[in-house]
Amino acid sequence: MDGVLVDFISAFPYLDEKIKEEYKDNMDDIDGIFALMKPMPKAIESYELLSKHFDTYILSTAPYGNPSAWSDKLKWVKRYLPVAHKRLILSHNKHLCAIKNSIIIDDRLANGIEKCDAEHIHFGQKDFPDWDTVVSYLLEKEGINEKV
Repeated sequence: MDGVLVDFISAFPYLDEKIKEEYKDNMDDIDGIFALMKPMPKAIESYELLSKHFDTYILSTAPYGNPSAWSDKLKWVKRYLPVAHKRLILSHNKHLCAIKNSIIIDDRLANGIEKCDAEHIHFGQKDFPDWDTVVSYLLEKEGINEKV
């Protein structure tokens, strides 16, 4: 979710400076931080469009040092992507959840992505810098003529 659907940095203005300093090396361990985040540009529209054509799930990790992250991520999905509230999978081992021959969109190579037997769209990088390029690629690949 973070860095793909969710703009992690968008929570920072809501945080007290003392908290930011205390957790500067592990911002994702701040209690409640995931409830403060906003969607990435075009993330919601893109997910909804792709869901019309593909069997979409949200596969995300949640830090073990922050118990609220697990529930906050579910609340975030219910708030911004109600169509996906029963399609959220939280796991630190993404390769165990990714289906063979599927496509996984992730901004990192960690948490099992490198072991996935799935096509990895490396979000936020040169080939897929934003949702427009991801959606265009996926729809074109399937011969679907639709845009966000």
